[in-house]
Amino acid sequence: MHASISPLTLAIVGTYLLITLFIGYAFRRSGGDATTFLHARKILPTAVTALAFLAANCGALEIIGIVAASAKYGMLALHFYWMGAIPAMIFVALFMMPIYAQSRAYTVPEFLRLRFDRKTQVLSVSALSLMMGLISGISLYAISLIVSLFLGWTFQETVTLAAAVVLCYVLVGGLRATIYNELLQLAVTIAGLAPLVFLGLRRFHGLKGMTASLPIQMTHAWSGLSLIQPKLAPMDIFGIVFGLGFVLSFGYWCTDFVLIQRALAAKTLQGSMRTPLIAASFKLFFPLLVVVPGLTVAALFRQGTLTTFDQALPTLMTHYYGPILLGVGISGILASLMSSLAGNISALSTICTHDLYKTYIGKDKSDAHYIWVGRFAALGATLFGVATAWMALRYNNLMDYLQLLFSLFNAPLLATFLLGMFTTSTTPDAAFWGLISGMLTAIGHNVLFHAGWIVYGSPMSANFYGAICGFLICLAVTVTLSTFTRRKSIEELRGVTYQTRTAVASPISRGLWVFAGALIVACVVLNFYFR
Repeated sequence: MHASISPLTLAIVGTYLLITLFIGYAFRRSGGDATTFLHARKILPTAVTALAFLAANCGALEIIGIVAASAKYGMLALHFYWMGAIPAMIFVALFMMPIYAQSRAYTVPEFLRLRFDRKTQVLSVSALSLMMGLISGISLYAISLIVSLFLGWTFQETVTLAAAVVLCYVLVGGLRATIYNELLQLAVTIAGLAPLVFLGLRRFHGLKGMTASLPIQMTHAWSGLSLIQPKLAPMDIFGIVFGLGFVLSFGYWCTDFVLIQRALAAKTLQGSMRTPLIAASFKLFFPLLVVVPGLTVAALFRQGTLTTFDQALPTLMTHYYGPILLGVGISGILASLMSSLAGNISALSTICTHDLYKTYIGKDKSDAHYIWVGRFAALGATLFGVATAWMALRYNNLMDYLQLLFSLFNAPLLATFLLGMFTTSTTPDAAFWGLISGMLTAIGHNVLFHAGWIVYGSPMSANFYGAICGFLICLAVTVTLSTFTRRKSIEELRGVTYQTRTAVASPISRGLWVFAGALIVACVVLNFYFR
């Protein structure tokens, strides 16, 4: 049964949707050439790219997923922010962004072509396209969940409307419009969630009162965790540190094209390096907006009023909010979900246009031609997202599903990137077969888990260990085959590995090192305090 919505609430939501379309229209003439439309490379201020970098991660993963994970796992959800974000964001800023920028690659798959060869590029395009299409489906499913609960619309009606709104401003304004819309969506998301934090803490007289109402296993991030116990515990220390903190986290933040695309939009190399660091400083405190509401739901509705954990956030909003706040809250949820959807549609259309069509099919065409191809690719990406939205219906926690996707695709890709960027001995053939082996291993692990042949304490723990398996197999196969296959010469690798970078890309200012050190100290302190 859907909640009762006042006309004022609908007016607020409608106003937000109109503003998103207006932003796309406002940037219709600033799309410029095909490079600007598809990539927005080196044209935006660092402050904009940093907030867009943060906003691109504030979609279904951050909002619906983390609130649901907090309601399900308690304080353990903090690990998705601190262990699962800060170290990787620092690493990509200081060590990988200089190489990405210096290589002059416009996309992550294009970098793999420059470092390895074309077959590795095509394989990565296929894997990333599938992953981004599935994530778009998650966003559409989450939007339909919210709108169905509040307005009673059917799944198909909601998916069609949301996809149409996002597609309109992506088609008209390109990546630049998408990025500026992400800034609006981030602001609306914060405005929609902040009152829940205040009301939840007031209801339980602070965080200590809230945790006192929860089972003991939900009140700590580290205390009580087993070192290695994947079959019984929902999460264990090894799975969190190596599976989430290294493989999944570095795999996401260091290779996700949606994020790298935003960092490379900064005007300077220093701006591209600062982008993840500035976003990380906000990331330290973002759990307040999503973990606290999840804990509030767990404390208020422990007796089984939720049919799925993904209903945690909208249920809390209907419990606390009046017409005005409910309108802002619904807009905040829609903003976060549409941000994720738009980012993945834009990125998917870019790699299909740039890495497949422009590279292999339609070379040396006009800018207008590539812009139209990009728009058709965006339409295809949207339809693909609509189709995959039905798959998300099988899961009662979006975070479990998202981490599964990252374990299947990003984890093996991380091994390929680390070997490619930081060694000169990794060969093109070894990278290709290693990446295939890692992905097939991760997929096989997931099949065995769902068939009951491998037992874990939770689907999340299965994701952590599946990512570890995929990463290690990719690493082992790539290193082994590199001893038997032909490597590229040092001259061919100029500018695409850490050892062959030029002096221009090498220096990292003292200020960046200090900034990164301060982030690490803050992360350690927060983990110790909430241990």
